[in-house]
Amino acid sequence: MSEGNVSAERLRLFIERIMRLEEEKKGVSDDIKDVYLEAKSTGYDTKTMRAIVRLMKLAPHDRQEAEALLETYKNALGID
Repeated sequence: MSEGNVSAERLRLFIERIMRLEEEKKGVSDDIKDVYLEAKSTGYDTKTMRAIVRLMKLAPHDRQEAEALLETYKNALGID
């Protein structure tokens, strides 16, 4: 796209949308942080919870593969 083809109004609208979404993302991120803090205050280990969330985001096959690889590495290092 050359400078002559740039629509200032359309560009401004894109930028405004991105800025709104970034603000929403920050709000959701703050909400997630609050949930982890609440869980921690009731005795849950948040590092473990974060690991579980990461695993749950994976497809079942990918999760099994990641867990198998972790076991392989642990065995290789003699970690029980």
